[in-house]
Amino acid sequence: MVATGKVSRFDDVRGYGFISLDSGGEDAFLHVNDLTFDKRLVVPGARVEFLLEEGDRGLKASQVRLAEQPAAPVGSFTGSHEQDELCDLLSTSQLTTELTERLLLAVPTLTGEQIVAVRKAVVGVAQVHRWIDD
Repeated sequence: MVATGKVSRFDDVRGYGFISLDSGGEDAFLHVNDLTFDKRLVVPGARVEFLLEEGDRGLKASQVRLAEQPAAPVGSFTGSHEQDELCDLLSTSQLTTELTERLLLAVPTLTGEQIVAVRKAVVGVAQVHRWIDD
């Protein structure tokens, strides 16, 4: 049966984790050998689609693939400083970590050098506009 859910946790060293099913109930076991994509893209909160099977120890996900990520709504950022109290300020470290994860999800073929260059450019813009808390 085809199912969807979110990765609740994943240990990339041990190569396994769990998926919270959108339909509810027991979490499904996730093993690195059942991924159809690079394990570096498996992060908590990542939406996935998979075949749900009954394993020896409970539910098991196989043929796991990333689900399509929704795009941010157009015009969702107004640029107004009047709404600053509604925004979270991130540290430079938090921003670069999140950027790395999002870049790898969006463009898995990026090299480390390309990711570092993009992060540097975005952090520079964020510092100028005071979008990060240094």
